[in-house]
Amino acid sequence: MSLSCKENKEKVTSVVSSDQCVNKQKPNIVLLFIDDWGWSDIGYRNDTFHTPNLNQFKKESLEFKRGYIPTPTCSPSRASLLTGKESVRLEMSRHIPEEEHFINEEYNIWPKDPVQRPSRNYLPLEEVTYAEKLKELGYYNMFIGKWHLGEGKHYPEFQGFDKTFGTTDNGHPKSYYYPFFQSGDPKAFQKDYKEGDYLTDVLTDGAVDFIENYDNKQPFMLSFWYYSVHGPSVGRKDLLKKYQDAGLKGKYAHHAAMVEAMDESIGRIRKALKAKAIEDNTVVIVISDQGGAYSNAPLNGGKKGGNTLGEGGARVPFIISYPGLTKPNTESNIPVQSIDLFPTIIEIASGDNYKNKDIQGVSLMPILKEDKIEQRNIFFFRSYEDQYAAVIYDDWKLVKYHSGKFQLFNVAEDISEQNDLIGQGLDIETKLKNDILIWEKEAVPSF
Repeated sequence: MSLSCKENKEKVTSVVSSDQCVNKQKPNIVLLFIDDWGWSDIGYRNDTFHTPNLNQFKKESLEFKRGYIPTPTCSPSRASLLTGKESVRLEMSRHIPEEEHFINEEYNIWPKDPVQRPSRNYLPLEEVTYAEKLKELGYYNMFIGKWHLGEGKHYPEFQGFDKTFGTTDNGHPKSYYYPFFQSGDPKAFQKDYKEGDYLTDVLTDGAVDFIENYDNKQPFMLSFWYYSVHGPSVGRKDLLKKYQDAGLKGKYAHHAAMVEAMDESIGRIRKALKAKAIEDNTVVIVISDQGGAYSNAPLNGGKKGGNTLGEGGARVPFIISYPGLTKPNTESNIPVQSIDLFPTIIEIASGDNYKNKDIQGVSLMPILKEDKIEQRNIFFFRSYEDQYAAVIYDDWKLVKYHSGKFQLFNVAEDISEQNDLIGQGLDIETKLKNDILIWEKEAVPSF
């Protein structure tokens, strides 16, 4: 499906090549990247959560029901999103920890990692980000929120972003209420805040302000990477009371309140796009960086507990609205990964097919146009515990452990991964064991 120039002028959302339509307007792009937001932490899947804005967004969008993160943990998930590469190839198989775990300026070691694999302390500046590619295509890049890919000289402004707001050296705040960060709130916030201010609201104010006051002729991409709903679980007090009154206990009540505050934020951003009269020419993408820290039922596993490559840790909410292209309230069950956003965003911005042999992501534009992509393996790798690698092909998933253990699941028929089919003589077991071995030899650096 492609739009004519006439349709483009009416909808200002052309996906045709520039030589077909000289006067096309490039769409703005808004990427909302949530932290530790589980696949089940959304109202239309779990009525524990009140998410009216996300529920409505889903009705207007395409949802990837099998969206995954190649290395589901903070820093690697960000590196993959930015570069379109599996983060293990960047030598970043863990989050960037406190300096006490650094072995030198470049690498850290995790004490409980059974193979003591070094992992990078920053994203190397020579890596090309989607912001740098968009800048070449005439886009203005705004970055808001959590970076967690290195300090100082490795900040967003050195990776293609024109302006930042709310960016810090921190992987998470000490509290979502002011003062937000242990080391003091940085100048990146650009104004003084006071007791009672809530971090998610402060960052959202910055995003809304950017949209309302943007007056450049060039299109923009707004990358809003939330600190929320990462711990510490500190719900906004008005929302927290509602969940406590409904019977939720302890940190889970705080978590539900944080999810609703995030939902409010998304609603405010979409309202600002509408008020600016640019919603019909703005692609909105919502995705999480990994599974939740609480229950991810019916999925098994999560951020913690040694099964992060389980569906509850690696599968995340992933929704795209491309006005004039994606059909409302549609779903795809094709397995995709966050690395696929890099080429997809470049194709959205350029209107042309994008090929790059140096990245592992593939464009999702065919799926956005109700077509298919070539069937492929998607791979996973992290370095914290015995479980360390996995591969998905179609409905099948193989999980690998340092101890020699394997697990095999049909995640289409067994979404909760309760029926381990390893050792049953299935041809798919042989195929995936061979595929993951070949991939490890190619992709996983040796130290």
